[in-house]
Amino acid sequence: MTKEFHVDESKPWFGKEAGWPDEVPKNLDFPDMTLGEMLDQSAKKYGDKKAIWFLETFMSFAELKGHVDRFATALHQLGVKKGDVVAILLPNSFQYVISYYALARLGAVATGVNPTYKAGEVLHQLKTVEAKGLIVLDALYEPTVAPIIGQIKMDFVIGTNIADLAHGLGFKRFLGKLLGKIPKGKMPPTALSFMKLLRTPPAVPKVDIDPRIDPATYIMTGGTTGVPKAAVLSHFNVVSNAIQSRAWLLEQKVPAGAMDIGVLPLFHSFAMTCVMNISIYAGMWMLLFPRPPATKDLLDTIMRLGPAEGSVFAGAEVLFQRIADYPEIGNYNLAGKMTLCVSGAGPLHRPVQEAFEKKTSALLVEGYGLTESSPVVSAGPFWGNRKIGTIGLPFPGTEWKIMDIETTTREMGVGEDQSGEICVAGPQVMVGYLNRPEETDETIKEWDGKKWLLTGDIGWMDEKGRVTINDRKKQLIKYKGYSVFPKEVEELVGGHEAVSEVAVAGLPDRETGEVIKAWVVLKPEFQGKLTEEELHEWCKKNLTHYKVPRYIEFRDDLPKSMVGKVLRRELQEADPLFKSAKEKK
Repeated sequence: MTKEFHVDESKPWFGKEAGWPDEVPKNLDFPDMTLGEMLDQSAKKYGDKKAIWFLETFMSFAELKGHVDRFATALHQLGVKKGDVVAILLPNSFQYVISYYALARLGAVATGVNPTYKAGEVLHQLKTVEAKGLIVLDALYEPTVAPIIGQIKMDFVIGTNIADLAHGLGFKRFLGKLLGKIPKGKMPPTALSFMKLLRTPPAVPKVDIDPRIDPATYIMTGGTTGVPKAAVLSHFNVVSNAIQSRAWLLEQKVPAGAMDIGVLPLFHSFAMTCVMNISIYAGMWMLLFPRPPATKDLLDTIMRLGPAEGSVFAGAEVLFQRIADYPEIGNYNLAGKMTLCVSGAGPLHRPVQEAFEKKTSALLVEGYGLTESSPVVSAGPFWGNRKIGTIGLPFPGTEWKIMDIETTTREMGVGEDQSGEICVAGPQVMVGYLNRPEETDETIKEWDGKKWLLTGDIGWMDEKGRVTINDRKKQLIKYKGYSVFPKEVEELVGGHEAVSEVAVAGLPDRETGEVIKAWVVLKPEFQGKLTEEELHEWCKKNLTHYKVPRYIEFRDDLPKSMVGKVLRRELQEADPLFKSAKEKK
């Protein structure tokens, strides 16, 4: 156990007026524990209790550990060793959790790949992390892997079908309804079978893993510059963040055996911690969906399976808004079925919070984090003074402060006129960016003997220690909880042969948080020969759905600074949608 992350309990956010819950410890001791050890501990403690529900099938902690040990042994026999990187191109599923923890057992590094990525985006991630192998859904192989497999060296490819481990009686009834609708795809003859590898007799080698240094996962992020790169999260980082998150969800409200609703994708850091790792650590069970279900299907499943002892639901605001706005919500008695809910990946607005809580009897607070912090930094308290509009209070063992944007050497005071960059310290702060020492040094600073993460978010702190975000240093666009970097979309749209210049920015949208708009200058020879609608259709075919601009506007030129930098903000602030939203405030 370590006490180095204990914070000064006189900090203002620990006060009752700030809303700090009496039941939540102000400090925690964080063990030097690996993910594999965490799973062993829970399997021993919870054994026959359910760990995951997926496709009408339950899997217990003991079953999960057995699958993990067998698959880890198989990977070891394939040559996977400590430090090797294996990519997981799977939706939420039994196989995702098994793969993640099997790799952790070996000291190998898991990197989850977004299943909606196009081939070029998959290739970029595989090259960035130098993946040695790939575990892929059979239905995704042909469209996303086959076009690029010759461009990267892979020691092995392992294929699996979404329904491979679904075997319960409930699934058989479910399959009867969906006969012919389970997605399938052809794997190449050289591919290995996930299910065959699971038959390997367990003999996991002993691996010397340093939880503080050795990486557990690489997660792609844009960091503070907008250039996609991999954040290196150690075993200590991710285990500590699960422990911190568990402390915030009071055990008497969501005890072992509680349900954790997994609509968010596990490749995303939010779901990795607040669905997968916290459930393993706390003896809760994951309710996993391979893709976000229709609101009716989600509510029907929660009503049918949700335990009386409480549940957790981590999601983006749009999920909670859809439930609150669902016309048939009055037909569901959700009291006790959803207990504590956290909205992340963007601001939570008061009308959504109030409507959701009224119609479900659940408590909903806003959380804040970023991939570089594993990802959770703070959340609103479930009991006490919940001040909407702030990002809550820092988790136990976490400190934060506001630093001057220009110098990052002067700490700001309190009040709205004291805005600066939000900086955080704690056991969840990443090791650094993979193979990018200069950008790591720009993002992580050592002050007063502590490691501080510069978040790139601009905000201010009130006298109670609560922080409000009022801008983004990195011009990040938040669409339905997804992080979209303007520079990346500009590069992708700029790949069209007719495009000369392009600028991208976010515009406010009530349903999605923000939508993407692209301002485009066409090459002279294409002017009048390509329409905005045709370019939009091209984007839909070549970009992941959440990166596709909602609006495209052709222009003769783009506004630029004296040094030739395109002024995105000028375009954004001149747009009628932006002006309208600002006037309504």
